[in-house]
Amino acid sequence: MAFTGTSVESDPADLAQDVRRLFEDLAARRPERRHVVAGECRPLVDVFETDRSVEIVLDLPGVSVDALRIEIKNGVVLIVGEKERPEPSTRAPASFHLVERDFGRFARAVRVRAAIDATAARARLAHGELRIVLPRLSDRRGQVITVPIDTAR
Repeated sequence: MAFTGTSVESDPADLAQDVRRLFEDLAARRPERRHVVAGECRPLVDVFETDRSVEIVLDLPGVSVDALRIEIKNGVVLIVGEKERPEPSTRAPASFHLVERDFGRFARAVRVRAAIDATAARARLAHGELRIVLPRLSDRRGQVITVPIDTAR
């Protein structure tokens, strides 16, 4: 396998700084929603590899595109976002009897060890699923490459 779950071998301080920066960016872009998002959640993640790509899939029902940020840095895909607390359908005061669904801010980091073309990465959010596709670079090891030789004059 060319990836490792959410373990990150790069400097944790750098990763924490990136997460803080992305959370600040989300808050600045959505100041009216700041009071709605509280707590933290941990969306489920699947990572799989094909011969053409590495794909990262997260379950994010109720999360909008403007509440997400994705970055790739030093072989780590960082997904940061906010999932808002569900509001009762009525304006009357309500108390919860059961709460199992997560809400709040989240950050997931996935280290990708495969050679990928990060500039061609794409993401799609549809039907509560975020799918990030990282195209693999073709392995050039084993190919014969002729190196031209200049003559000194």
